[in-house]
Amino acid sequence: MNLLNFSLRVKGFPMKEAKKEFQHILSIPNEDYANYIEAKKNEILQFHFQNNPAYKQLVGSRLPKNWEDIPVMTKQDLQQPLQNRLSNGLAKKDIFINKTSGSSGNPFIFAKDKFCHALTWTHIFSRYKLHNIIPNQSFEARFYGIPKDFVGHQKERLKDKMAGRFRFNIYDLSDAVLAEFVNEFKQKKFDYINGYTSSIVQFAKYVLNEGIQLKQICPTLKLCIVTSEMLFEEDKKILEEAFQVPVVNEYGASELDLIAFQNPQDEWEINSKTIWVEILDDHNKPVPYGEEGNIVITALYNKAHPFIRYKIGDVGILDLSSTAKKPILKKLIGRTNDFAILPSGKRVPGLTFYYVTKSVIEDKGVVKEIKVLQKTKSHFEVQYAADRELHNEEIKAIENAMTTYLEPNLQIEFVQLETLERSKSGKLKQFTSLLS
Repeated sequence: MNLLNFSLRVKGFPMKEAKKEFQHILSIPNEDYANYIEAKKNEILQFHFQNNPAYKQLVGSRLPKNWEDIPVMTKQDLQQPLQNRLSNGLAKKDIFINKTSGSSGNPFIFAKDKFCHALTWTHIFSRYKLHNIIPNQSFEARFYGIPKDFVGHQKERLKDKMAGRFRFNIYDLSDAVLAEFVNEFKQKKFDYINGYTSSIVQFAKYVLNEGIQLKQICPTLKLCIVTSEMLFEEDKKILEEAFQVPVVNEYGASELDLIAFQNPQDEWEINSKTIWVEILDDHNKPVPYGEEGNIVITALYNKAHPFIRYKIGDVGILDLSSTAKKPILKKLIGRTNDFAILPSGKRVPGLTFYYVTKSVIEDKGVVKEIKVLQKTKSHFEVQYAADRELHNEEIKAIENAMTTYLEPNLQIEFVQLETLERSKSGKLKQFTSLLS
């Protein structure tokens, strides 16, 4: 028995009905799928306009005739008590309430009606099953944060035990602790690794440096899923080499659903079943496939709370091969608030700095992790965790790379630390701008 599925049903989530609806969605022919999307968009729009006072106040007294004229929502629009944002006629027993992590700087509480949340789980189950993973049955090596207060910590440990997963302490990634991680893989029959990208990459580097064949000591391992943080192509290669299993890139948002999940064909397939994804420019107009823009999402089934043309705060590109039923995320560039403004006025993703420094200083395997802080338009602080300070020639190589890929005359300050600061959830925020 899948205990997760059973527990969801016990809590009142209509899993059977959600599965039936999901199968119906899958059965819609490709040539009819655009019509399905349009019908669901209009249905959820009309519902919230008629039943959600907060959304009607945002839109105005009349609905625009064209979808492109529907207001784009941001997280700032949601910074008000949940009770003000709920649709009419819904009691707390009818909804699922949770809160976002706040990694974007704008945490908030949100709600889903129970059918919508059941459909979310049904979609998650379907994606994992593509890789022969069954949540709650397949044994998970979990690289996530955990509450540090006693009650929260114990509750999470109990949930882990019931969900068939073992959680690793990612707040300490010293070699001694990573050696203990390896021992757990020797003793336990893990089916897959799942968790924050930076922590799993750190473990993979340790495995490679120690010459450990993880697949040999844990032959049941068959997949690695990374989430919540950017995955660079170089890091993906490190993970594949260290674990000798496929690496799947997951992109999601707790208030919505899985947004994109790599399929067995190595395509980053966007969820077109329960959400609709638009890529818009800074004037909220659609951009052509292949061009970057702001990721804007409409939750097609959530009647408890409106997420209609909701700007999630990320920048991405849709692949030219995308269709209505199978859109493909070509690239996830980063968060809109994670861009650096250079003295010339040039605007670049903050992770560009991380990428450039990685490409230079990780050749020798000296540096374990990197964070970049922008202090002024021309002054950047590179924090790095390493066993020794960088040599002058390594620093010079990074400065030259900055000039080549960004622009000249940037001031780069290097700070060596034993460990890099993480958020309370355990995520490593790899770029932060301190500009107002």
